[in-house]
Amino acid sequence: MHKYVIRRLLLIIPTIFLLTILVFLVMRVLPGDVALMIMGGEGGVRISAYSMDSLRETLGLNRPLHMQYLTWLLDITKGNLGTSLLSGRSVTSEVITRFPITFQIALMAQFLGLVLGIPMGILSAVYRNSLLDYTLRFWSIFFLAAPTFWLGLLVILAGAFWFNWLPPMGYHALWQDPAGNLLQLMWPALILASHGLATIARMTRSTMLEVLREDYIRTARAKGLREQVVIIRHALKNALIPVVTLAGLSFATLMGGTVILEYIFGIPGMGSYIINAIQVHDYPIVQGGIVVFALLFMLTNLAIDLAYGWLDPRISYS
Repeated sequence: MHKYVIRRLLLIIPTIFLLTILVFLVMRVLPGDVALMIMGGEGGVRISAYSMDSLRETLGLNRPLHMQYLTWLLDITKGNLGTSLLSGRSVTSEVITRFPITFQIALMAQFLGLVLGIPMGILSAVYRNSLLDYTLRFWSIFFLAAPTFWLGLLVILAGAFWFNWLPPMGYHALWQDPAGNLLQLMWPALILASHGLATIARMTRSTMLEVLREDYIRTARAKGLREQVVIIRHALKNALIPVVTLAGLSFATLMGGTVILEYIFGIPGMGSYIINAIQVHDYPIVQGGIVVFALLFMLTNLAIDLAYGWLDPRISYS
């Protein structure tokens, strides 16, 4: 297993390298000039060419693109994601501050997705073609089709117009106000979990239906085991392997899915940080944020593959 893990970790290096090239080029192709925004030229103010050239030289934007990229890549290898062009703050320090907030929202969403999605899938499979099954499948399809940003706006607008209520906006640190923190992050986490729980419920239903038709399930029932024991101990564990894959991939997707919801609910996480940076063309922030999300996605995939061995001892990593 150790050799397998080392090989997978080494494969991350060329993947990140190709990603950095793609992100760097895309950010330079996008229309807009961060120097012009800093000087206020986009508001109709006339800026002299000398002032613009001086600012671009200060920011390092007048250097050849390959030199800008190599400098940024070298900084990444040192753990330095760059410096914000507008605020002058270290992107690494901002990521360290904001990433736990985004991680907490994604973790809460993943927990809700598993806690709600797996039981929904089990009930839907056990009571196949019943009214309960049709009801659960209807809501699964609805949450799969509904975009999370639309659900977020719907919660805010419906609460304001119909119930004269708004979900808590802003952010309180978990260690300062645990109750306030959970109350503020509950709504974006629940909305973010809606798509994941629907996907997990449908996958759990599908795999449970396949497993329940296996011979060893009929044998377990023939031995006189209780139906709950057959479902939980014999059927569920074997049905969870595809669900674990889906849950792991969805967790990495949830990290990216927080981008819009953080912006809607005014949460100072990685998502709102990147959205604001895109609006003002702050290249280092966007580039560094995408690299962090990509690295997390690849490490999550590795963790999923390692979890297979625990769920199914027949799987070997040799």
